[in-house]
Amino acid sequence: MEEIIQRAILVGVDLNNDKNFDYSVEELKNLAEACSVQVVGVLTQKLERVNPACYIGTGKVDEVALLVEQNDANLVIFNDELSPSQIRNLEHGLQCKVIDRTILILDIFASRAKTREAQLQVEVAQLKYMMPRLIGLNASLSRQAGGIGSKGPGEKKLELDRRRIEEQVHKLNKELDSLVLARQNQRKLRKRNSTPVVALVGYTNAGKSTTMNALLTVSNAQSEKSVFEKNMLFATLETSTRHIQLPDNKQFLLTDTVGFVSKLPHQLVKAFRSTLEEVTEADLLLHVVDLSHPEFQTQIEITNKVLEELGVKETSMVYVYNKADLIDDEFTPSTKEAVRISAKNLTNIETLIDCIKSHLFKNYQKVTFLIPYDRGNIVSYLNEHANILETQYLDNGTLITAECSEHDIERFNQYKEKPLN
Repeated sequence: MEEIIQRAILVGVDLNNDKNFDYSVEELKNLAEACSVQVVGVLTQKLERVNPACYIGTGKVDEVALLVEQNDANLVIFNDELSPSQIRNLEHGLQCKVIDRTILILDIFASRAKTREAQLQVEVAQLKYMMPRLIGLNASLSRQAGGIGSKGPGEKKLELDRRRIEEQVHKLNKELDSLVLARQNQRKLRKRNSTPVVALVGYTNAGKSTTMNALLTVSNAQSEKSVFEKNMLFATLETSTRHIQLPDNKQFLLTDTVGFVSKLPHQLVKAFRSTLEEVTEADLLLHVVDLSHPEFQTQIEITNKVLEELGVKETSMVYVYNKADLIDDEFTPSTKEAVRISAKNLTNIETLIDCIKSHLFKNYQKVTFLIPYDRGNIVSYLNEHANILETQYLDNGTLITAECSEHDIERFNQYKEKPLN
């Protein structure tokens, strides 16, 4: 069966002179292209409030219909979330498939989700989005042959009544809960071991995964520990955590998270909340920014807004201005703490590590232990987890001077040498 090429008209409404409107429409185009959709036309309208029947004015509906005909389009994508009645009315007036930004993003997530947890989260978000839209979407589905909006739950599930969809959501959530519980247990174990956690956050395609791989490379981690990276929107949907051990034995866990985007569907934020909890539990956030992007300041604002919605306010944050190799000047925005890097070329990664260390290990102390020879396991532990400054072998045990965490100092307090007066 020959695959139908999707040719789309994009429609955006600028409500009350939104300063990010142009960027939002440009981003919608990128999202469509990420779904292999050919954008053949764009129509925008300034409004004080949306038209409850068709979202845009009736005159604009005629203009969109004309654009569809002139460009042989078979899809219209709106930049905002549409109600079920708006979808129904628009499809009746335009005589072609109509979707909104939300279902476009859901579709990208559906195609990119690899782990069972991500797949479950996306399917829950899709079902919750579609449940109130069953009537409006059925007409669309009767005309479509694959393409955007048809991944995931699909036509068969949309034929189910509301009760059966609710049962399906409940079943998926139950499976998700077991995965969430496992993640929570991992976090408890990390807290018990006092291992600090660093989370990479930022806009989609800012280079979070590349930054993680750069930090893994510098810490001499095995190549199989590297995470997937690609120059595309939402390349990473999985939350990956890697153990980073530095040459001085200081160590931390580094977590890569799903990227953000403007108007991220609330169904997705809610479905991915358990995954995004990794961010709320972190000791330090690395806010990765694509310095080469003309709208990077807007991307920073959007990311910070999503973080605020997640309840992340007090966590320390370092701005990591990535892709510095793609711009000529030495400009670095004036934020409280910032490091300018090229993750791809490993430029300034050591500077970034120093910055991370200054946050995570500021409470490390220099201490001397006298370890009895029958407790060689403690010596092995310190050699692996502390920065050993000096080792002496005395008659009554091993004298070790090390830089280590408060947790380890308390743990081995009985072997701590008292300073001479």
